[in-house]
Amino acid sequence: MKSEEILEVVVRAADDKLAENIVVMDVRGLTSIGDYFVVMNGRNERQMGAIAEGITQSVHKNKIPLKNQEAKDSGNWTLIDLSDVIVHIFSNDERSYYNLEKLWSDAPLVDISEWVTE
Repeated sequence: MKSEEILEVVVRAADDKLAENIVVMDVRGLTSIGDYFVVMNGRNERQMGAIAEGITQSVHKNKIPLKNQEAKDSGNWTLIDLSDVIVHIFSNDERSYYNLEKLWSDAPLVDISEWVTE
């Protein structure tokens, strides 16, 4: 499966679990660790868990290999590594603190408007 197809599966699953402020950065050419970073946040730890679970279920259903998943900072940041697509699920505070969008500001943003609800 192409990284763009994996990206769509991830974004749709996150949106289905009401992830907030989903941003996709195209990091091809900027790093060798992946093609896309997907950054989002949940309202609380419980919702963040539901988002992570929804993504992993969709990944499994679509036979996408899950390389690694780990939670950091007492459940305030979950990372899901799908090789070419790296997913970051943050609490609001952790997202502001790490500010990956600023750190990777050279990466173009991907238009995901047709995969998410308004």
